Amino acid sequence: MGERYKIGELAELSGVSARALRFYEEAGLLAPGRDPANGYRSYAAEDVDRLQEILLLRHLGVAVRDIAPLLSTTPNERAAALARHLDGLMAERDQLDTLITTVERTLAELRGELDMTGSEKFEGFKRGLVEDNEHRHGMEARGRHGDEAIDATNRKVLGMSERDYATWQELDAKILDALTSAVRANVAPTGPEGARVCELHRQWLSYTWPSYSGEAHRGLAESYVADGRFTAYYDRDVPGCAAWLRDAIAAHAR
Repeated sequence: MGERYKIGELAELSGVSARALRFYEEAGLLAPGRDPANGYRSYAAEDVDRLQEILLLRHLGVAVRDIAPLLSTTPNERAAALARHLDGLMAERDQLDTLITTVERTLAELRGELDMTGSEKFEGFKRGLVEDNEHRHGMEARGRHGDEAIDATNRKVLGMSERDYATWQELDAKILDALTSAVRANVAPTGPEGARVCELHRQWLSYTWPSYSGEAHRGLAESYVADGRFTAYYDRDVPGCAAWLRDAIAAHAR
C-alpha cells in the first residue's frame, strides 16, 4: 500500500503547517484519505507528489485559486509540469545572478574601482524586470497566451532604449493619475475621458506588445479586476480604478 502520513507528519516533512494543508484541502487541491480506525487524515505518496506540485506553483507566484487547472494528472503531465517549474527556478536563479552582478559592479564603482556605463546599469535593470515578471506571472501568462507571445514581449522589453523606457514609465504615471482623477470625480468610463485613458493604455502596451488587438486589450483589462495583484496596483490610491480602467477599455478598445 505504501507509506502514509498523518497531517502532522506531512507538515514536518514538507515544512508546511497543518493549517495550510487543511486550507489546500478546503480549496479542493488536496484530497487525503481517512484512517478507518480513527477518521484522521491519511496522506499517500501521490498526495505528497501533489503537495510538492502545489508548493512549486505557489513559489512561482500562482494564486491558490488558479492552481487547480495547472495540476497534472498523469506521469507525463507531471513531468512536463516539473520541467516548467525547473525553467521558472532557473529563470529566478538567473535573475538573482544578474542582480548580484549589478550590485557588485555598483559597489566597485562607488569605491572607485571601475566605471559603469549608463547602458550597463540599464541593461541589468531590464533583465531584472523581465525575470521578475516571469517569476510572478510567467506560468499563468504562458498558459493563457502561449510561449511565443510571452517570449516576443520579453524581447521587446529587453530591446527598449532608455528613452523608450522613460516614456513607458511616464505613460504609466499618466494613466494612474487619470484613473485617480476620474474615479474621484465620478466620470463615466464610457465617455471621452474613458476613450482618452484607453488610448494612453494602448500606447503604453505598444512598448511591450509585439502586435495589438482590441480583443486582447479587453481580455487583459478583465484580468485587472479578476486578479487581486493587478487590482491592488491600480487601486493603491483610490479603490475602483482597476474596474474603471476595465470598463473604459471594454467600451473603447478596437
